[in-house]
Amino acid sequence: MKITEHIANRRGKTLFSFELLPPLKGENFEGISQAIDPLVEFDPVAVDVTYHREEIVYKERPDGLIEKRTIRKRPGTVGISAAIKFKYNIDVVPHLICGGFTREETENALIDLYFLGIDNVLLVRGDNPAGEKVFRAEPGGNFYALQLVKQAVNMNRGIYLEEEIINANPTNFCIGVAGYPEKHAESPNMAADIVHLKEKVDAGADYIVTQMFFDNADFFRFEKACREAGITVPIIPGIKPLSLKSQLSALPRTFSIDLPEALVREAEKCVSNQQVRQLGVEWAISQSRELIRHGVPVLHFYSMGKSDNIRAIAREVF
Repeated sequence: MKITEHIANRRGKTLFSFELLPPLKGENFEGISQAIDPLVEFDPVAVDVTYHREEIVYKERPDGLIEKRTIRKRPGTVGISAAIKFKYNIDVVPHLICGGFTREETENALIDLYFLGIDNVLLVRGDNPAGEKVFRAEPGGNFYALQLVKQAVNMNRGIYLEEEIINANPTNFCIGVAGYPEKHAESPNMAADIVHLKEKVDAGADYIVTQMFFDNADFFRFEKACREAGITVPIIPGIKPLSLKSQLSALPRTFSIDLPEALVREAEKCVSNQQVRQLGVEWAISQSRELIRHGVPVLHFYSMGKSDNIRAIAREVF
């Protein structure tokens, strides 16, 4: 079922979804099961499966020269999505990114997902390669998420890259895109960021999932700005509970977000990461309850592969 259909049928109830990482290369499905099993009782409407682009590593050869190599540490988003769908009978939302894909590879991935009966995709530009400050697209690939959305929408209309294909079957994807309550790191300001988001919606995106935020006021301002700009699709808030003291600096640095003073103050009092994790659970419970009262259609949680804290939150709010 499409995410938009789940939302249309929710009868005023806030739904539950979460995101996980594909396992590292060489690992098996057991780690995925350990992350999903504790959350099944809360009736997740969907499980998102992220995609991670290649990483650049430099290795010294026996002759002393430095060799540049490209590796993928987390392959298998399509296969993982299929395994979750058929083992758990839960809708999955595989992520597709611009970086590392040609447009032909993107089309092939979407064809595979369509053959598997997967109804939803989340389309994002993706991050810069590790160690590189500037985003680079694959030659022959999409540079912007907007281009990725347009390609998927074309396939929904039966338009493929090979123009000679006649009577091509259209796909039928529900398309999600990312929103940034504190604006994208590369946007000059929030107004410009909303303009770009509306372009993706106007191109055919069906719903928005936000990046993590820790102050609901940021989400409410973002939602209001979207509505005033004429964006009418569902907006799903993304929640990540704080779990490590090191995240006080790592999260702002990595995601260009602010952490509320009250949260930082309490986290700095913690003498162990276990205490930080419990604080993160309590903060996210408070966030979730206010967002539910506000009437959000879905609460989406970033699990990062560990679900014990997500389970503790869900037990209190669902």
